[in-house]
Amino acid sequence: MKVSLIPEKCIACGLCQTHSDAFDYHDDGIVKFTDSDELVAEFPNDDFATIEAVKNCPTKALML
Repeated sequence: MKVSLIPEKCIACGLCQTHSDAFDYHDDGIVKFTDSDELVAEFPNDDFATIEAVKNCPTKALML
């Protein structure tokens, strides 16, 4: 599955990182992928932690 980040929507709440270690933050607190500065990353379809992070983002800054 592909996960996309929309940094403009991120409010730096930290919720995505509590669900999945696939996410980290820039110095300003805005979401990024742990292993990349790209805005789209590929994950296994059974990565339920990442799916939960996407589903629980309050501003929809993460998209499947």
